[in-house]
Amino acid sequence: MTIDSPAIDKAINEASAKGGGVVWCPRGTYASYTIHLRSNVTLYLDRGAILLAASVPLEGTTSGGYDLAEPQDPNINAFQDYGHNHWKNSLIYGENLHDVSILGEGMIWGKGLSRGHADPDLPKAELPGVGNKSIALKNCVNVQLRDFKILKGGHFALLATAVDNLVIDNLMVDTDRDGFDIDCCKNVRVSNCTVNSPFDDAICPKSSFALGYARTTENVTISDCYVSGCYIVGSVIDGTFKRYPEHKAYHTGRIKCGTESNGGFKNITISNCVFEGCQGLALETVDGAILEDITVTNIAMRGITSAPLFLRLGRRMRGPAGTPIGSIKRVLIDNITSSGASLLPSIIAGVAGHPVEDIKISNLFLQQLGGGDAASALVQVPAKEDAYPEPGMFGALPATGFFVRQAQNLEMNHVEIATLDADARPAFWLQDVDGFDASFLKVPSGAPNFALDRVNNFRTFGSVTVPDKRFDAVTSVSF
Repeated sequence: MTIDSPAIDKAINEASAKGGGVVWCPRGTYASYTIHLRSNVTLYLDRGAILLAASVPLEGTTSGGYDLAEPQDPNINAFQDYGHNHWKNSLIYGENLHDVSILGEGMIWGKGLSRGHADPDLPKAELPGVGNKSIALKNCVNVQLRDFKILKGGHFALLATAVDNLVIDNLMVDTDRDGFDIDCCKNVRVSNCTVNSPFDDAICPKSSFALGYARTTENVTISDCYVSGCYIVGSVIDGTFKRYPEHKAYHTGRIKCGTESNGGFKNITISNCVFEGCQGLALETVDGAILEDITVTNIAMRGITSAPLFLRLGRRMRGPAGTPIGSIKRVLIDNITSSGASLLPSIIAGVAGHPVEDIKISNLFLQQLGGGDAASALVQVPAKEDAYPEPGMFGALPATGFFVRQAQNLEMNHVEIATLDADARPAFWLQDVDGFDASFLKVPSGAPNFALDRVNNFRTFGSVTVPDKRFDAVTSVSF
């Protein structure tokens, strides 16, 4: 019942005044509002310690509660969702810090935090005194987050903006919005984490305009993590792994670069990760960012509810006027297996005059749901160049394995497409593609292997079920 954040803040300030130290929270439950981190200080949550985000009235409060959010900046407000450019209204907050850590085997329970949605039992995030993030960090360097758990983390379990030399290791997050939003950060290591986030993204590098300028997210590794979107929130932490009924979860829970994409993504590796009951891997730039030098290796996916792979270059352009359209180039995807996926194929899509470039995909097995009829093989797909990027944005698609539009220099080797039910759609549908080189393909029987429309420099070879073909230029052909 006691609000303990003043006592925790006092201990943090005393440690800081002495040059640093560890603030230890032993076993117990600590109801708190905003806690303020300091440089050279570690907040240690011991096993059995619960840092509880205290509740505020549904109408908010004019005194007490969480720190007030930063004033709205009219120059950048239109470029952001509310949660992305506010940090102070959080359970744990730090800005302009160095050498700071949150460690231990305890738990953060965001019970009183707003999710940023219209929940009848939680206040709106925009109201005074309301918190909507478990941990928010801005303009920090040398940060470590290790070993603890987060249950119901609010809109963001972690919002890290312009945090460099960031280590996130062995966290377990069971939440009903975003897990980790890693925004405009450099030199980041995410490893050995479990994130169940049925209603939003699990691990999400972003490059927003929240700082008032574009900053690249770069030198990021995400490895040995498990992400899911199918389990009832709380049942992963307690080990019961209870599944939501299909109609009660969005099954998001994925790893995604985007959707905010003003500053760019460079030098990112994603490896040795498992996806379950969620959307697939997404690499997106729609606000003018450059996305380049990305490697994705050793990924196992099961029960993917949308496209297993989604590479999207668009022109939503939510940012300052005059920003040029971005680019996707130099992406390597290798050793991927996906089973029990949806009707949607994997998607690689640019916009007119701005193709997705230099993509190499190898050692890929995609088991799709199948069931598409002859009419779905002929569907005309809208461009939607300025739309919010989501795998379902185009509606039904005329392919079982890959839908590719506006791409250049695409190579595929040792790729197999399988369907659980017979499907009349071609395995590969290509439009406005310059440079497609494929070998050792396996595709379902009973439907065309390829449907090509305005494709140049096309070659397939060395496959048992796909004939060797070469076209310097073709307007429209199926085979």
